[in-house]
Amino acid sequence: MSPSMERPATVALPDREGRAGWALDALFRAGLSADLGGAVIAPPHPLYGGSMDSPVVSEIAFACERAGIASLRFDWRGVGASAGEPSGEVADAREDYDAALDFLEDSVSPPLVAAGYSYGGATAALAGARTTVRRLLLVAPPPAMMESSLVRDFKGKVFIAVGENDAISSPAELEAMARDLDHVTFDVLDATDHFFMMGPGLEDLGQKAAVWLGG
Repeated sequence: MSPSMERPATVALPDREGRAGWALDALFRAGLSADLGGAVIAPPHPLYGGSMDSPVVSEIAFACERAGIASLRFDWRGVGASAGEPSGEVADAREDYDAALDFLEDSVSPPLVAAGYSYGGATAALAGARTTVRRLLLVAPPPAMMESSLVRDFKGKVFIAVGENDAISSPAELEAMARDLDHVTFDVLDATDHFFMMGPGLEDLGQKAAVWLGG
């Protein structure tokens, strides 16, 4: 069985007063088997243009395809066709991400990967408390938004990638989080900044993420 094409998906948010029927716009791709699990991939900050069409988010989805696992990338509330207003609040981001995980849990069997880029990576790290999440794939998560304990105390495997020239997510600070932790793979992408607009970082990320996801 070969991997499927990505297809539109609707991720329901919990009904609350004044927002019944709210949902997030998403793209889902099945893996080689539902038993192989899958990954939820969160985009960058919604107030700064972050969307599931980000080249980095797309590259992580392609890495999942190469590894044979399912993927779900989504737009935060208020972005694209997702309901609501854009929000930078952590509580809203967690609710959006949890809803995406709920969708994936209904589609595939564990283990699940919580993945994300930048703000999305910091949000994905918070999902490590869910028992179905066995791996974290964090691309350039801002250290200021992420407690080191989220990485240190996580019971599964972690992959952290950051650009060599990232001025937002300090490679040195992220390396300090990963230092001496056997369950963490830390990778610095050569000649790459936070936005992956220059250098070979995007291709390198895709290749390394696919190998890690398939391992």
